[in-house]
Amino acid sequence: MRRMARCTAALLAAALVLGGCGQPAGQQGVKLDPKHPINITVWHYYNSAQQVAFDKLVEQFNTTEGAQRGIFVEAHSQGNVTDLEGKVLDAFNKAVGSEAPPDIFSSYADTAYAIEKMGHLVDLEQYMTQEELSGYVDSFVEEGRIGENGELRIFPTAKSSEIFMLNKTAWDAFSAATGAQLDQLETREGLAATAQQYYEWTDGLTPDTANDGKAFYGRDAMANMFIIGSQELGVELLHVEGQQVELQVDTEVMRRLWDFYYVPYVNGWYSAYGRFRADDVKLGEIAAYTGSTASALYFPDQVETAQGTQDVEYLVLPDPSFEGAKPCAVQQGAGMVVTKSTPEREYAAVEFLKWFTQTANNVEFACTAGYLPVKKEALDRQVLDGMIAENGLEVTDKTYDSLVTCFELVKTHELYTSKAFDNGAAVRKVLEYNLADKAAADRELVEQRLAEGQTRQQATADLTGDAAFGEWLAQFEAALHKAAGK
Repeated sequence: MRRMARCTAALLAAALVLGGCGQPAGQQGVKLDPKHPINITVWHYYNSAQQVAFDKLVEQFNTTEGAQRGIFVEAHSQGNVTDLEGKVLDAFNKAVGSEAPPDIFSSYADTAYAIEKMGHLVDLEQYMTQEELSGYVDSFVEEGRIGENGELRIFPTAKSSEIFMLNKTAWDAFSAATGAQLDQLETREGLAATAQQYYEWTDGLTPDTANDGKAFYGRDAMANMFIIGSQELGVELLHVEGQQVELQVDTEVMRRLWDFYYVPYVNGWYSAYGRFRADDVKLGEIAAYTGSTASALYFPDQVETAQGTQDVEYLVLPDPSFEGAKPCAVQQGAGMVVTKSTPEREYAAVEFLKWFTQTANNVEFACTAGYLPVKKEALDRQVLDGMIAENGLEVTDKTYDSLVTCFELVKTHELYTSKAFDNGAAVRKVLEYNLADKAAADRELVEQRLAEGQTRQQATADLTGDAAFGEWLAQFEAALHKAAGK
């Protein structure tokens, strides 16, 4: 009786609108008309197979639930992430020649935060019940809370993490010759030592040519290395409170990151040639890399070498962690934000996102795009296998292995992503390029010295010692503070 009374009172209080008890606040009073559907525009950065998969689901929505409820979705790829970010900012800044802002757009936290400060993003909880929210992975939801008071502005739609991709064919030859074991790759320290071992082994294959060993490893997303590496070692590099960042640059943590990446790189044990490390594997320049789950799609089936084209097999492994550290993995992948308009348009936009993230639909997208589904119940190998069998989904072996590796990772690792803050993009740019650019430049210097007849120890001594580290750290920290506006 009390529940009925509360509902009656709510209806009376809302006499001028339709709706009722149990509905989210933003949904109350909203009516859609299938005879006069609302057109919703979506901007995203999906391309190739990912775009095909997204467009297929949009069409499915439009011809089923969308048609029944009066919602029609138009999806437009805006190029890559950077292209999309630029077009979104231009739209909201009303730049000359820009288009009108979309109803929904894919966004990482930094871009969403910039638009949020302009006052253009919907509080998604207005259109969602607590029961609905509870079905999503908690950390995925929390990542989207970028409003000044913790409002949910980013809808989790597809996520990713990092995996370790290995040319198994190259590894098998190396392992057979040296006795190297896969468990060496469980830690960052073990990976660095293995990379040195691989360089020395490949160098020994051509005894008449000195210092021509092959790099073993490379990585995409250097910013992730700094952020996750620090987190593993107990220091939150980008500590954000009240949307203000405190830069926690710990000397011991930075030294372990320096020893893990910079020292092996200048010695030739790691490398980076093309835009992405999957390209480097294809050209035979490296044998392994750390990249996003989606990168598994691009791991080559063949490697092009001076000796010709070689078919290769692969392995998907968890990305290594520091010795003695609690394993931590990056949580990444853009979500979707909804722009402020009318209650009807906002409601329709959120309803599409709810539909897209229903387990069956989200798993279908994940199988093609290589992203993690976002519902708790979907992060399960048995659920994945059932969906594949029940719906006849096509999924490549690489994508499948990438997904199930990350399903386990979610259970064994802390998932972490840094929060949005002022000047966040500028800070992450420093993390992405500062050490990577220095490593590449100093590697060229070492190669020059080797060509002049210096030993490896002579060529690297002044670059890898305590003084060199201290000099870099001071410059690095200054660059971070400048980027953060500190």
